Amino acid sequence: MSSFQLNLNPLKEPLGFIKVLEWVASIFAFATCGGFKGKTEILVSCPPKITENKTITATFGYPFRLNQASFQAFPVDVCNISWNKLVLVGDYASSAQFYVTFAVFVFLYCITALLLYVGYTNLYRDSRKLPMIDFVVTLVVTFLWLVSTSAWAKALTDIKTATSHSIVQELAPCHSSELKCYFGSVTSMGSLNVSVIFGFLNMILWGGNAWFVYKETNLHSPSNTSASNTQGGVPPTGI
Repeated sequence: MSSFQLNLNPLKEPLGFIKVLEWVASIFAFATCGGFKGKTEILVSCPPKITENKTITATFGYPFRLNQASFQAFPVDVCNISWNKLVLVGDYASSAQFYVTFAVFVFLYCITALLLYVGYTNLYRDSRKLPMIDFVVTLVVTFLWLVSTSAWAKALTDIKTATSHSIVQELAPCHSSELKCYFGSVTSMGSLNVSVIFGFLNMILWGGNAWFVYKETNLHSPSNTSASNTQGGVPPTGI
């Protein structure tokens, strides 16, 4: 194996430059999803004993196991109900964790590929296997970005529904005629929307980069044998 020799020229070419963009986009993908923390609030009153509204809060975040997010109130028993025994509805951990874990693996792969591009440029371009492996991985990653982002986008839609006005209908105590429940507010999920956008952006970047990786493979470049045959002259004939 050849020794490490730093060569930044590949970063000036689409092959390396797009890989840097993919590396940055993967960071935004898992950071905007994995770092989210939010809460949803409902207002509760039980006239004539309590006429003012009391705030009941449920805190949730990554990996979005809403069925483990219990409600908190002060005091704990509002209208003679232990609100901390009640939880939100839904478990979206599988979609969220798949999306974030995949984005982290892509982040690590981009680092490995960039080290190969700039440190072992000749080894990469003289090899027949490395570009082919890179091309296959690029196609697989493009497909998995589509799958993981689509699953996460669907889960995000369900999370928004489960933490919005619908929670009032999901809480059994709120069905009582002696209790009045009103939806209060929910934390903005703008960063989660951004995570979905970056998921599809990553898919576009990897899909576009597939062409430039393909050009490095022997599927695109003619073999030395065929090149010599086309460049060779007419063989001499006997006299």
